[in-house]
Amino acid sequence: MLAPMAEVTDAPFRQICKEYGAGLTFTQMISAKGIIENSFQSLQSLAFNRSEKPIAVQLLANDPDYLKKAIYEIKQLKPDLIDLNCGCSVQQVCKYGLGASLLDDPVLLGKLVKTMVDAAGDIPVSIKIRLGRDKQNITVLRNAKIIEDNGASAVIVHGRTRSQAYIEPSDWSWIKKVKDEVKIPVIGNGSIFEPEDAIRMFDQTNCDFVFISRGALGNPFIFKRINSFFDEGTEGKAPDIDEVGSAAIRHLKMIIKDSGEPNGVIKARKHLIWYFRFYNGIRSFTEKIFSIDNSAQVELFILDHIQKIKYGFYPEEDLQKVRKSFNERILFWINDKKPVTTE
Repeated sequence: MLAPMAEVTDAPFRQICKEYGAGLTFTQMISAKGIIENSFQSLQSLAFNRSEKPIAVQLLANDPDYLKKAIYEIKQLKPDLIDLNCGCSVQQVCKYGLGASLLDDPVLLGKLVKTMVDAAGDIPVSIKIRLGRDKQNITVLRNAKIIEDNGASAVIVHGRTRSQAYIEPSDWSWIKKVKDEVKIPVIGNGSIFEPEDAIRMFDQTNCDFVFISRGALGNPFIFKRINSFFDEGTEGKAPDIDEVGSAAIRHLKMIIKDSGEPNGVIKARKHLIWYFRFYNGIRSFTEKIFSIDNSAQVELFILDHIQKIKYGFYPEEDLQKVRKSFNERILFWINDKKPVTTE
């Protein structure tokens, strides 16, 4: 499954991940209040094409009334799943009593889940949670049981606490404990960057599905490779630079079709950097991509960059350091040490 990520999981990204085998994709996190108040940004994020199905909509809410009204609106679009985000650890979200702050309020959590289930009717409901506020306040088992008891069809468990954000490793042992505690499907999330990570998560936790977030950035191939393991018993091969380049250019064209120029070029830049972060020349690529504002020129630049990679034009770079920086902050090229979070 492709997890929802703010300013990332738009229609072009969902589509390319689905082409590579993502079983279920999610919209970006959408404010329930924004839907009711006809916020352009919320309604834009909610839009999806029938060809994208199966698709899930993730909501952000802490008011049962807003949540109920938003779901009545969403039901008209006939998504395949409606999810409530109780896992976002960003301070700008939590300070309003949203996202992961709901982990500390079991009564409100139960009300929100029941409201969703009653309003959604025959559309399944899931809830995304973290382990708790911090390591001294692990509430995941209590909250998972509340979610089950109030009728949700599945629970998504991110193996970190709210205070851990994304820097510390995800603790999958709690995902297994949740799986042992509840009867509804458990979806595991956290620190899946390679196909072997997903396989290990299945083996260690017995979870029903895996939720892939940052591991899919610039790497939609991960879904095909994971599926290959379960379909054929062998992990699919990593893509070569030609396939990476082809996917990057196709993704660029999809974004341009969706957003036009020059906005599409601006939106595409981060995705293109993510595609090429695995290769020498990433620093040069990052420095130059921001000076190009025409999609045709961007495509030519990508093709030239691929040729330079193939012929060893670029000096060796510390790609492990790049990988570490990316794992801590997806916008790793920005000179700011505060982690950016999207899961």
